[in-house]
Amino acid sequence: MDLSILIVNYNTCQLTTDCLRSVFASETVYEYEVIVIDNHSSDGSLESIREEFPHVTLIANTENTGFAKANNQGMAAAKGRYILLLNSDTVVQKDTLQTMIAFMDEHPKAGASGCKVILPDGSLDKACKRGFPTPSASFYYAFGFSKLFPDKPKFNQYQLGHLDPDQEYPVDCLVGAFMLVRRETIEQIGGLDETFFMYGEDIDWCYRIKQAGWDIRYYPKTRIVHYKGGSARRRPVRIIYEFHRAMIVFHRKHYRKRYNILTNALIYLGVGLKFAMALLKSRLAPAGPAPKTKETNMEVGM
Repeated sequence: MDLSILIVNYNTCQLTTDCLRSVFASETVYEYEVIVIDNHSSDGSLESIREEFPHVTLIANTENTGFAKANNQGMAAAKGRYILLLNSDTVVQKDTLQTMIAFMDEHPKAGASGCKVILPDGSLDKACKRGFPTPSASFYYAFGFSKLFPDKPKFNQYQLGHLDPDQEYPVDCLVGAFMLVRRETIEQIGGLDETFFMYGEDIDWCYRIKQAGWDIRYYPKTRIVHYKGGSARRRPVRIIYEFHRAMIVFHRKHYRKRYNILTNALIYLGVGLKFAMALLKSRLAPAGPAPKTKETNMEVGM
């Protein structure tokens, strides 16, 4: 088996079936399997997937285990020499699997790779090629310096906006919406950190991949479409909480010991203020349906 595709589903029946249709329309010489991990959906997802895609391996959880744990369940069942994390709210192109597996075969030092990710309006999903959210990178991003100086690498350490999205290069971090990882890499570093419930686990995984000496490559010769949740819609408090909790978890795990007490305190204060502002913004937003997608990127930085 060349590739195991892992898709976590949680009440995203239509999005997931659209994603699966795009996967099975792929044109590739490589052998692949698809594993869907359902986190106790109540929207008829299980029945729809079983009926339309009987050849998909379906893991049905009795509770919402979160994104990291669900993917780890999929990895335990996977047989492929590559593992692909693929969001349920994505659509792959016919050449995506062929192009990306061939790229990994040609680059044995690459522990992980990601393709170009675009949004429905054709714009780039900037999370698909990122630097790590160091305190300085996050500061320049959060306070708008990256927008003021879009061509300056110093101020664009997080979203790498100064780099051409149509060129190939090594990056620090990919997005969990599409992350192709070598089995040997996973065997060396382990799966996703289940401390992260639904945000930040992709950044943490990339950090550990690079710490282990593997390259991470951005390869834009193919693309996927990412149907992310609308940021203007009201979000549940749990979603906002997990988003900001992930920032604290990541900082404590990888950066806290590098900085003094004052710097760490300022970082925690900054995250706390952003959390409060996000709650206020959510309360003031017009009422509407909750987002049906699982955004994996941490767009406000750390």
